[in-house]
Amino acid sequence: MGTVHARSLDPMPMHGPELGVQADDIDLPEPEHDAKQEVLENKEVIVQRVHVDGLGRTKEDILSYEIADVFKAKSLIDVMKKSHEARQKLLRMGIFRKVEVVIDTSQGADALPNGLDVTFEVKELRRMTGSYNTMVGNNEGSMVLGLKLPNAFGRAEKLTFQFSYGTKETSYGLSFFKPQPGNFERNFAVNLYKVTGQFPWSSLRETDRGISTEVSFPVWWTNHTLKWEGAWRELGCLARTASFAVREESGHSLKSSLSHAMVIDTRQSSILPKKGGLLKINQELAGYTGGDVSYLKEDFEIQLNRRLPWDSILSTSLWGGMLLPIGDKPTSIADRFYLGGPTSVRGFSMYSIGPQSEGDYLGGEAYWAGGVHLYTPLPFRPGRGGFGDLFRTHFFLNAGNLCNLNYGEGPRAHLKKLAECIRWSYGAGIVLRLGNIARLELNYCIPMGVQTGDRICDGVQFGAGIRFL
Repeated sequence: MGTVHARSLDPMPMHGPELGVQADDIDLPEPEHDAKQEVLENKEVIVQRVHVDGLGRTKEDILSYEIADVFKAKSLIDVMKKSHEARQKLLRMGIFRKVEVVIDTSQGADALPNGLDVTFEVKELRRMTGSYNTMVGNNEGSMVLGLKLPNAFGRAEKLTFQFSYGTKETSYGLSFFKPQPGNFERNFAVNLYKVTGQFPWSSLRETDRGISTEVSFPVWWTNHTLKWEGAWRELGCLARTASFAVREESGHSLKSSLSHAMVIDTRQSSILPKKGGLLKINQELAGYTGGDVSYLKEDFEIQLNRRLPWDSILSTSLWGGMLLPIGDKPTSIADRFYLGGPTSVRGFSMYSIGPQSEGDYLGGEAYWAGGVHLYTPLPFRPGRGGFGDLFRTHFFLNAGNLCNLNYGEGPRAHLKKLAECIRWSYGAGIVLRLGNIARLELNYCIPMGVQTGDRICDGVQFGAGIRFL
């Protein structure tokens, strides 16, 4: 669940490509510099044949797209380079446990003097695989059990069942993922899910049962996802002390929505990037394809990272969003934005900024949040070149606001309201990067601009997650 996005639960991402097998450099034997080898290095060569050995249930036609560029190589060095690229593509499909490459001179009656044969020796994954792991979300942990058919019909399709049990969320999901042959970034997915979440900051329990279909595709340097989702949502009180405003929101609703997401991501890492930027824009329209929930939602995320001297990193980020109800019904507590906590505006308790009733936070229809961060190596660089490089010293300045708007007042009044009562905080701490999975922060925070009803965390605050302001 996003740090500031709507409370409505999302199924776990079970359908995307799994890049667990990373392509290393090809382990080629040392060439023997005989006369024929010298000829191949200095003259043009022709790739006459490409073999794929070790196939069982995988269809050969889908592999032809991934290895086609090998035939275009014109020199031995080019053959090695394009073979390595083809190997990476084969591993990226997520259906092979191992891929090795052998390059040899052509044999047979039709062999040319400068002909080469390239052989890919593959080992397929088992027909069915299971997994057990833990997952870190935004200040919550989960135990995840999975069952996967990694190559269900022989063309890199994935059928996955996943169960997750966490501190605040429990979910079941069944998903089917189908890539386009020759273009893995173009893919289609279907998800069936049930997600139950607890939100103590709102004294709310939510159960979603739904189905979604989505199509992902690149356009130039951007990646796009079109999605339809239908969900039956059940809201209830988490405690007897829940406020009347939360009790009033309890009950059932049916949401049907169309959404579009565009992403430009040039960062080398999403957990603790050292350079590059991110632009993410989401639009969601609910109500026009059925259901009894109607709204238009827009939100965005911008992040820029720059290297500084002494192995330091300057990072800036900006989030924002607006929820516009359509028709006479007010927006639901399940669709509004939430702000505050160790992964967004630090120094405040989890989602404890903005409208509230009797201590229960109700979310808002508009928000913005920004941050400036300086990451530096640990003093005196202990463990340099090893474990110590996973830690960073962290200095930050965060600010943001969350509120409801009167949509009859116009844009100028909206901006004025978002500029009032700004919460902000500053502090310093330590960041630990857990590979490309998540990161942990331990910060000393000083909250400022506190408003009546806000809950603060003045002093040491711990945060864990994958998405931070």
